Amino acid sequence: MPDDMADQPGDSHRLRHPRFTAHGVRRGAIEIAPVAAFVIPFGLAFGVAASAKGIAPGISIFMSIAIFAGASQFAALDLWHAPLPLATLALTVLAVNARHILLGAALAPWLLRIPIFRRFAALCLINDANFAYTMAAQDRGEMDAGVLFGSGLVMWIMWIASSAAGALAGSLLGDVSRFGFDAVMVAYFTAVIVGQFKGAADLLPWIAAATVAIAGTYLLPPGWHIVAGALAGGAVGVWRHG
Repeated sequence: MPDDMADQPGDSHRLRHPRFTAHGVRRGAIEIAPVAAFVIPFGLAFGVAASAKGIAPGISIFMSIAIFAGASQFAALDLWHAPLPLATLALTVLAVNARHILLGAALAPWLLRIPIFRRFAALCLINDANFAYTMAAQDRGEMDAGVLFGSGLVMWIMWIASSAAGALAGSLLGDVSRFGFDAVMVAYFTAVIVGQFKGAADLLPWIAAATVAIAGTYLLPPGWHIVAGALAGGAVGVWRHG
């Protein structure tokens, strides 16, 4: 990593302007590590499920390396049969991952002020957990986009390692959901959301987002309820604070 990325904390210039430093990368990696550990059961579950579908370990591991999106990878497994419905697979993955457009938009005011290659590096490994971590860091006055990349890197490595273990061990692991790990990430995101609640002014957008998202699970194709809920909450927020 270039030497100019190795600034140390305390520089007043760095405190005023967005940046991407090696120090931020390290800090993001360290701070996200406790959350990243909870990726392990989900990665194991994906590897086991892929193995049960008859997918070769090399292919499922490559999916985790190249796609790095647990929800869309699980959705793809539901459609994995011969002949592969490539168009349907592509549309399903697009629907489930469309929320990343909104994640990028939320970070744009911050990331648009750093050089484009560092910006892309910070965004290439974005996921729900490190987005939530980064937004919380922003609220605390964080200006180093390196934390987004470092936290995403650790999440990516953990996802690849755990899904590879699941794919290689196959049915030996059994149904990992019996351990109740599926509740862990729900609890984590609930805590993040509650922590970001700033009072009554946020209530109406939250209600709008939740209502549309819940209704969308019954009325929209898989994955689109997330996008619809986010757009509804954002629109009401703009109206409410406009």
